[in-house]
Amino acid sequence: MTKRALITGITGQDGSYLADLLLEKGYKVYGLRRRTSVPILENIDHIKDQIEFIDGDLLDVSSLIQAVRISNPDEVYNLAAQSFVGTSWDQPILTGQVTALGVTNMLEAVRIVKPDARFYQASSSEMFGKVVEVPQKETTPFYPRSPYGVAKVYGHWMTVNYRESFDMFASSGILFNHESPRRGIEFVTRKITNAVSRIKLGLQNELRLGNLDALRDWGYAKDYVECMWLMLQQEKPDDYVIATGETHSVREFCEIAFGHVGLNYEDYVVTDPKFFRAAEVDLLLGSPEKAVQKLGWNPQKTTFKQLVQLMVDSDLEKTKRIIG
Repeated sequence: MTKRALITGITGQDGSYLADLLLEKGYKVYGLRRRTSVPILENIDHIKDQIEFIDGDLLDVSSLIQAVRISNPDEVYNLAAQSFVGTSWDQPILTGQVTALGVTNMLEAVRIVKPDARFYQASSSEMFGKVVEVPQKETTPFYPRSPYGVAKVYGHWMTVNYRESFDMFASSGILFNHESPRRGIEFVTRKITNAVSRIKLGLQNELRLGNLDALRDWGYAKDYVECMWLMLQQEKPDDYVIATGETHSVREFCEIAFGHVGLNYEDYVVTDPKFFRAAEVDLLLGSPEKAVQKLGWNPQKTTFKQLVQLMVDSDLEKTKRIIG
């Protein structure tokens, strides 16, 4: 019998890779999308004919109820959010409505229509914020340092609450930074690799960044969506930290990215106070031990250097196509 999955945020980085994975596994995939005048389908253009789209919005619970009725899913992956940390200070209320309350709306829709569906919530390492221990694991207390992080904490605990209150199969993946060629251009990793391609091809002279010494645990999004799926195949719901267990600085990311095309980042990168966060998160480092032991996941399938290089290669190809 064909399994059915409903993915919110299907046009984003994670949603598109997850859709690829589920289609390969023979799922019938439904994607929730907000109705817009110009749909953004770049990440899923290659599979859009294999997906059944349902119009809906995390702020409108009636549309979510309808989406669950139409899709009748075995699995629900809630990936949609206002996910750019920097924007969350400019739009804290919207971030709270979408990234926090939107989770409750989705959980409630599933509880009402299909309570036996398995539910995945996209939690975030930003919930740890001002970390109280290194590395961070599932039991590490949260100390969010941005409206985005605060909203994600709400969504995470609401997922736990529905699991415990209504006996729903609801799991959260606390994913550390995960990147790919499909990452939005506003994120620092794509900002860097896109700039490298433009500088290499003579279209740009410099790259302005914030804190070059900020440390992150960066993995490959395509590897991380495998964990999302694995979490919903377990006997019991649970929460898992998904990370590589390694930390790298923004500076190191720049060094590898520029070096990959034969350039020295120091000749082009300019530190600009405008891009520093209002409250900085200096070090995020996750422990993937539980995911390795219980899910059988390999956090080193794609190395940090390989990730940076494949992103640079992708942006080079895109930029070359644009300039003809």
